[in-house]
Amino acid sequence: MIKNQLKTFILLACLTALLLFVGQIAGGYTGLIFAGVFVVIMNLVTYFYSHKLVLMMYKAKEAKEKEYPDLYKSVREVAHLAGIPMPKVYVIPSSSPNAFATGRNPEHAAVACTQGIIDLLSKDELKGVIAHEISHIKNRDILIQTVAATIAGVISYVAMMARFSAIFGGFGGRSRDGGNLISLLVLAIITPLIAMLIQLAISRSREYLADESAAKLLHNPYGLANALEKLETGIKHNPMKLGNPSTSSLFIANPFKSGMMMSLLSTHPPMKERISKLKGMGF
Repeated sequence: MIKNQLKTFILLACLTALLLFVGQIAGGYTGLIFAGVFVVIMNLVTYFYSHKLVLMMYKAKEAKEKEYPDLYKSVREVAHLAGIPMPKVYVIPSSSPNAFATGRNPEHAAVACTQGIIDLLSKDELKGVIAHEISHIKNRDILIQTVAATIAGVISYVAMMARFSAIFGGFGGRSRDGGNLISLLVLAIITPLIAMLIQLAISRSREYLADESAAKLLHNPYGLANALEKLETGIKHNPMKLGNPSTSSLFIANPFKSGMMMSLLSTHPPMKERISKLKGMGF
């Protein structure tokens, strides 16, 4: 767990250093500050209201305990073990097996499960999935992802400005010297690509951490490991038809069909590696 937390810290530090590097290349900081303010405001709005939007996007309905007693029991027990308030429980009307957690902090959190995952998994397997999602809440992964998205967003915004500068008369003035062109190339193309790769690495690191945290909460890695095996097969045969691929990072497993290129740029680690790590934990 400490290793994954350290990895996240290092990756965020690299992303911050990249932002400072972009500021240095940009020369005048006015554009950088403007981009920063704009993206921070945009991400603050996302941070406070995205949970409502994503639940609405997937047509999630708050579940009634009488209808889903086992689901409520699992959420309540795991939340107690994690030492966080009981999150709200939602069910998504989809036969594709999946789940996600959302909310800006443990006091304003929700766990959403598809009908498909409730029908597919055993009680122990579903409890493992719930522990994974509640670990995301306890570890404040939504906050961490928002910080990463904000920094990467500033870098991408400045890169976009640099591309416009190239089209409409150069970067940092109209000089066309070789150093200026190299700076423009680095800023417009290379830095946003590096920022995206770091952001993906942070997301994958948090997935590994949530898996590890879930196994330690329950003192049992096998429920979640078995659940992930079933989810991989279930999603392959029955991918999500609702929603948008941009929200795939929220789910315990990518809910949409993905080709080779999308797998390389996935926000989730390879399922085989996650399962292997879980089964390799000593309990």
